Amino acid sequence: MSGQAYDPGGEGARMSFDGAMSYGDYLRIDALLSLQVPVSDAHDEMLFILQHQTSELWMKLAVHELGAAREALLAGRMAPMFKMLARVSRIFEQLNNSWDVLRTMTPADYTRFRDSLGQSSGFQSYQYRMIEFMLGNRNANMLRPHDHVPPVRDWLAAELARPSFYDEAVALLFREVHGGTEAMPAPLLDAPHEARSEIQEAWRRVYEDVDRYWTLYELGEKLVDLEDYFRRWRFNHVTTVERVIGFKRGTGGTSGVQYLRRMLGVELFPELWHVRGAL
Repeated sequence: MSGQAYDPGGEGARMSFDGAMSYGDYLRIDALLSLQVPVSDAHDEMLFILQHQTSELWMKLAVHELGAAREALLAGRMAPMFKMLARVSRIFEQLNNSWDVLRTMTPADYTRFRDSLGQSSGFQSYQYRMIEFMLGNRNANMLRPHDHVPPVRDWLAAELARPSFYDEAVALLFREVHGGTEAMPAPLLDAPHEARSEIQEAWRRVYEDVDRYWTLYELGEKLVDLEDYFRRWRFNHVTTVERVIGFKRGTGGTSGVQYLRRMLGVELFPELWHVRGAL
């Protein structure tokens, strides 16, 4: 060994970035790292902020992918659409893993800065609300927490005015299975999707003749995968909140764990789950 420090520049790596775009420039690292601003002196508040900011970044990607997947579905570009749905499932897998880090925060740790949060709460995440709206869990009442930010409210309201991703999937299902001989159930634009027997029956035909309806079968399974990861994220949310604050009310005024447990019962694509018992 020569004892000399390794110099990547000797192998062609650029070492000077005057007038050139660097990694930090491209990703705007300085701006990104300036956004973590604790409002208390509690050590664990940095963890809490980073957990939620990174979750919002992953949700931004989920919204991006779901929007593109819906457009691909409408254009009949099934292969790219399947890839996008698979990516959203992996995003929620990543979000699930992040709860393990937050669970290292104990009730005593959280109590040190909880009052500093005021009325802010994950309940108010408009990107999470958009993901639910896009997938079909729609509730016009959930626009109200965003009335104070009109562009956000308008963004969410525009989603409620158009068919969800699942509505578009059901439209394709009926076109392929019934060939236009049976009318598709009307989308519920501003209400949660509820299980409907005629949709379940169409999915049953797909699952009982996989070779004939392979593309629809693959679509159904991709949606089940997505909801599987989404449910795990909700479950981990509940258990983490119970572990840290017990049954206290949420900072945003919800009933806390009781509210989150109620959300565990929500089914995004109920017919795809119920049809399994009918095969």
